[in-house]
Amino acid sequence: MLLNRKIKMFLAIASFMMALSVSFGAFGAHALKTILNEYMLEVYKTGVQYQFYNTLGLFAASFIYSLKPDSKKIYVSLWLILFGMSIFSFSLYALTLLSMPILGAITPIGGSLLIIGWLTLTYGILKD
Repeated sequence: MLLNRKIKMFLAIASFMMALSVSFGAFGAHALKTILNEYMLEVYKTGVQYQFYNTLGLFAASFIYSLKPDSKKIYVSLWLILFGMSIFSFSLYALTLLSMPILGAITPIGGSLLIIGWLTLTYGILKD
């Protein structure tokens, strides 16, 4: 199977996001458990979990896109998932590491983009 430039790009992004997820998870487990209180550590872990699972999903969605490389809906869904995951997880990382609760207001934007992205992928699979 030949992968076009866009598919390769998303697979590379997903690989990088997975490396970040593992790195952030290890950082949280080793360096932050003595710095953050239990609640903030759980908030941080939530960011890691969402990044990890949605990165796995980004891999799967990229392979689906390789089956339907002309689908604009699937292509848009990949961007929505990537931006949603990044906004959701990185706002939680920043909230916990910078002690800025206002950043928690950004997190639902990321969650909304994730939901829209996954629904757009569903629509693209069914309609394209």
